[in-house]
Amino acid sequence: MIAGMAEPPAVPPAEETARAADAPVLFDVLLMPNRSLPPLGFALLMAAVSLLSFGAGVTFYLIGAWPVIGFLGLDVALIYIAFRISFRRLRAFETLRLTEQALVLERVSPGGVRRRWTFQPYWLRVEFDDPPHHGSQLRLRSHGRAVTVGAFLAPPERQDLAAALRQALHRLKNPAFDHDA
Repeated sequence: MIAGMAEPPAVPPAEETARAADAPVLFDVLLMPNRSLPPLGFALLMAAVSLLSFGAGVTFYLIGAWPVIGFLGLDVALIYIAFRISFRRLRAFETLRLTEQALVLERVSPGGVRRRWTFQPYWLRVEFDDPPHHGSQLRLRSHGRAVTVGAFLAPPERQDLAAALRQALHRLKNPAFDHDA
């Protein structure tokens, strides 16, 4: 969310949601954070870190510096905790679904809390810096409210998403100019 900007209401009216569910879906995307380390890689990394720390701990114990063992164990525990926190954040995701009546953004936090924003597509603006940089944010803006989308994506991924969403909105707003049909 952009600092200082009021957050839009979390849940749309029930009748708006029901209408959007009946309409054909024109654009549907699931956004998830990138996972750079699979579970097997995590297990192998922790095994290697533990083995190295154990070997270093034995070496320090043999030369009489036994208090160092506790610090080496603490290092292993902190690395494990940091990765577990990182993996927990990977449970977050966002979905974007465009119909003729609405664009619905649903965000699920790592803890499972769901938030939903509904935008009328004919008034919706997709904002993204051109050219993109590391801090570029993809924002959906309409009627004085805005929400950031895909903050966990890399800038090129946000740029591709912005282009695809703009194209889908353009096809919706200008069906006579749709050359793909």
